[in-house]
Amino acid sequence: MLNGKERKRRLEEGYVEAGYRSGWQVLSNSAWAVIAVTFWNAMHAPQSVQAFALQFMGLHLDGPAFAPREWCAVQSGSREFVFAVLGHFGCCLGDTLASELGILSTKKPRLVTTGQEVPPGTNGGMTTWGTACSACGGAIIGLVMALDLLWENGACGVEIVVQMVIYGSFAGGFGSLVDSLLGATVQKTRYNAERGLILQDGSPTEGRVINGLDLLTNNQVNLLSSLITAGILGWMTL
Repeated sequence: MLNGKERKRRLEEGYVEAGYRSGWQVLSNSAWAVIAVTFWNAMHAPQSVQAFALQFMGLHLDGPAFAPREWCAVQSGSREFVFAVLGHFGCCLGDTLASELGILSTKKPRLVTTGQEVPPGTNGGMTTWGTACSACGGAIIGLVMALDLLWENGACGVEIVVQMVIYGSFAGGFGSLVDSLLGATVQKTRYNAERGLILQDGSPTEGRVINGLDLLTNNQVNLLSSLITAGILGWMTL
């Protein structure tokens, strides 16, 4: 029986044991959270670099100065920015775990749009194991954010832990679903039957298209799915 590393090496083109992320991947998985944090700081930290930058561009946001022992960021009027960050990173980690660990599922993934069995690693393919990994990833982000708030924001009570974990779990699962829907429809997936693996974007290796339109790259799908999840979670907590 193959261990996890060997299975991933056989199933993933360009597999690197320590992992590899390009600058565009980092940007795609951080952009919306950085924007949400920038707006929160502009509202509640008037002496911050973000506040000065937005004021320089002519954008002035009013809000009470952050007083960590007087009010909790999760329970304030700007909580939507906090939850947008949670939605963003919950989606990103959920999608990452679904890809990195979901590919090791003993059952073949099914295309989210048709239910048809597809090769492991296919854009838009989902398994029960991968979906559970997504939800756990979002829950981890929620837990980390809650613990950080308890440490730095004395006005927050322990009840925020359950709230953040639940919302984070939703972000992980929902974000993975959105990513899969986009991957199955507007992202092309190519498969090389001879080597038995899914080809990466821009790969010179020949392969047949098994699903999706060639409209978005993987980074663009990540950028869009994290935007949708961040927006939904921010809206849910208004």
